[in-house]
Amino acid sequence: MRADVLVVGAGLAGLWTATRLAGRGHDVVLADRRTRLDTTVRTTGIFVRRTLEDFDLPPEHLGPPIRRMVLYPPSHRGPVTLDSPHDEFRVGDMAPLYLTLADRALAAGVRLRLGTRYAGRRGGRHVLHGPDGPLEVQATFVVGADGARSAVARELGLDRNRELLVGAEEVYPVPALAARPGTVPAFHCVLDPRLAPGYLAWVLDDGEHAHVGVAGYADRYPHGIVDALGRFAATAPGLAGVPRPEAVERRAGPIPVGGLLRRIASPHGLLVGDAAGAVSPLTAGGLDPCLRLSDHAADVLDRALRTGDRRELARYDGAALRARFRGRLTMRRGLSLVRTPAMAAAGVAALRTPPGRAAARRVLFGHGSFPDPRTAPSGPASHALAIPGLHG
Repeated sequence: MRADVLVVGAGLAGLWTATRLAGRGHDVVLADRRTRLDTTVRTTGIFVRRTLEDFDLPPEHLGPPIRRMVLYPPSHRGPVTLDSPHDEFRVGDMAPLYLTLADRALAAGVRLRLGTRYAGRRGGRHVLHGPDGPLEVQATFVVGADGARSAVARELGLDRNRELLVGAEEVYPVPALAARPGTVPAFHCVLDPRLAPGYLAWVLDDGEHAHVGVAGYADRYPHGIVDALGRFAATAPGLAGVPRPEAVERRAGPIPVGGLLRRIASPHGLLVGDAAGAVSPLTAGGLDPCLRLSDHAADVLDRALRTGDRRELARYDGAALRARFRGRLTMRRGLSLVRTPAMAAAGVAALRTPPGRAAARRVLFGHGSFPDPRTAPSGPASHALAIPGLHG
């Protein structure tokens, strides 16, 4: 099989990149090991205001807007409440959203192959294992959209994520807000290293569903993350009196928080989404970076295909973009050092001060999720010849 581009992984990054390329007239094969795209959802699906303003997402698969953020110390007493005049967050119903985006991809001409695993390169061709056995794809470029532990990154000799959190979450329907007087859609976050070492525990209640989760460094969970999630769910703030059904949807997966990787392109392909580390080091938000980097990837690949010059991929420069994250990388290191409830309580106390509240607003309600890749400096095209990953 021949193709201009093989995209591995049909999550948000893979679907978006494949559709953009096919829409520009390129022949794209999109492979995913899942047999259905509406299963094994691993993201909370939180879209921020900047994403909702800039990208064409299907509104029918987005929950009600959220304007309130509440930050808690371990005791849950004396929280810091921040209200925005704007609709800051909406939670995507990711299973049907993926299906809608897959329909868009098919309509653009993408050849979607489900139940198909990427097995690497052999003799200059990419090997897939699908329902009908091995398949070789002769593609000009390959795109790794295959998650935080990317096989494509390993195959191309590119950087791989080293700093990972592990997250787990329960999702279930909640009574409508009309039945809960005084309740507004809100995003509740708890800073407690016993439940979320190096990160946060959260409750997101948009009036339709509750998302209750924890995330942190895996080696700091003495009894495992499932135990921590169970303990948190029993006393989660913001859900007093809200019944939890017997059957809930459970999600879990790794979260890269080491910042955008430096080497995310070679003359043979590039990385997008979690595979590229396109996740905020501080907030662990990945959907806005995912879409912006995917658009940039489609631009770079389109130019390379039209010119026939592989050196164009040097413009896909993770190191240049990473430089924009110095502040958040520093804050990530600070958050990773919060190891006791007393330290967490002191951190929340600092957010109660006017400077603390202003800083929290900038981080949580600002437009700095991910830099515009088109304005980032990049090296000369000749630099592509020095990028590692020349296999075959």
